[in-house]
Amino acid sequence: MAAHMRRVISLVSIERTVFLSRGSSVVVEPKRYVRGLRRKPVKVLFPEDDKDKVKTTLKPQSAVPNVNRERGVKAAKESRHEPSDSVKTRERAVINDAGEDEVHRPNYERAFPGDRRLAKVVSVARSRAFRERQGKILLEGRRLIIDALDAGASPQMVFFSQVDRLYELPSDKLKRATLVKVKFEDIKIWSELVTPQGVIAIFSRPNPSRLNFINRDCSVPLTLICDNVRDPGNLGTILRSAAAVGCQDVLLTKGCVDAWEPKVLRAAMGAHFRLPIHSSLNWEDVESHLPKSVIVHVADSNCGADTSKETKDSEVNMSHKTSKPGDLGWISKRSNQKNVRYKDYDSDSESESDTDSDTDSNDDSDYEFPEVETKKYHESWAHSPVAVVIGGETCGLSPEAVQLAKKTSGHRLFIPVVSGVDSLNSAMAASVLLFEGRKQLLKLTQTSGRNWKSKA
Repeated sequence: MAAHMRRVISLVSIERTVFLSRGSSVVVEPKRYVRGLRRKPVKVLFPEDDKDKVKTTLKPQSAVPNVNRERGVKAAKESRHEPSDSVKTRERAVINDAGEDEVHRPNYERAFPGDRRLAKVVSVARSRAFRERQGKILLEGRRLIIDALDAGASPQMVFFSQVDRLYELPSDKLKRATLVKVKFEDIKIWSELVTPQGVIAIFSRPNPSRLNFINRDCSVPLTLICDNVRDPGNLGTILRSAAAVGCQDVLLTKGCVDAWEPKVLRAAMGAHFRLPIHSSLNWEDVESHLPKSVIVHVADSNCGADTSKETKDSEVNMSHKTSKPGDLGWISKRSNQKNVRYKDYDSDSESESDTDSDTDSNDDSDYEFPEVETKKYHESWAHSPVAVVIGGETCGLSPEAVQLAKKTSGHRLFIPVVSGVDSLNSAMAASVLLFEGRKQLLKLTQTSGRNWKSKA
């Protein structure tokens, strides 16, 4: 049936029209023949009788549109090769100040599938034992990395997900570092942030004596000593307040959490690169870092009730005995030993303090602390180069801290609070005491006209 229909259609013409021209006797008979419905194209054959007749053809289109089209294609090809104005301005901005013609861009390499460098480096930097053994720290975020580079820290490796993140860093300070471009998913896996910024850097553990700290001229002769501060958030906040106050340096005993832990770095907001931080010190080393004429004060949270009791006892003419560990608010019941095993502390857990107190209560129950006078925080206590000891909320101050305060004629500083309210957080107490000490030292400088020389 289909073959029969093809034959019929090929022999029948669709239409036959005759047009007569007005000014001539020529008859124009345009004809259209249906092409056979076949799979392969065939030529259209006209009858032999129509050779003498004039056939009308369509006028060819003007070549102007084709020319315009060719011009558009050429322009598109040229635009692909030539950089845009925004790219040119960006390249001009990257040119260094020396006036060289070549554009200096940092050379980086792409991480191949299965590359485990990021995983190995991050795992090493997260452990305190590996950090101290290999001398590496991990910094995450553009601001923290820039602060480290400005202070003179030496970078080893930089992992980034986008090239724009790399251009935000000073390229002249990344010449000795290995730059690796990785996927954002890999950074998101190893990052501890909810929304990673897409850049992680590994630095050599900084030496405080080799860093270039800014705003050292604004520092005051005030030293902060952290004793048994085990919470990373508290230690980071304390370091941030110390940098804002303008302390000369910060001393950390062996009972404190590592200052270069990622949580401490995030809470400090770049304070590590604004003032010297000396960590893992014995009390002999703490004394060697202090000036000769320094006065050491200790922070105590429950001095208010003790002072009232002492006044009542004095009125009754009772003999004053040396204080015991339970009489002081943040004082630990055990002495700080020289050989302390390093342990990563995520937070201050009450269970650890309970077990420690149970095991050491029998051994140190008869240990007595020296008597140290108390003072409120707003009273005058910063008369010369001074140091303040802040203890952790779990273990509190060590006996060596109280002995050092007694040796240097220091005081127990406390912040009075409303009755029924618990003591302040260690970070909040440190901030209040440090800013009060700065105010008193500046006031002393204005009245006496004495200029303090900050230690480089």
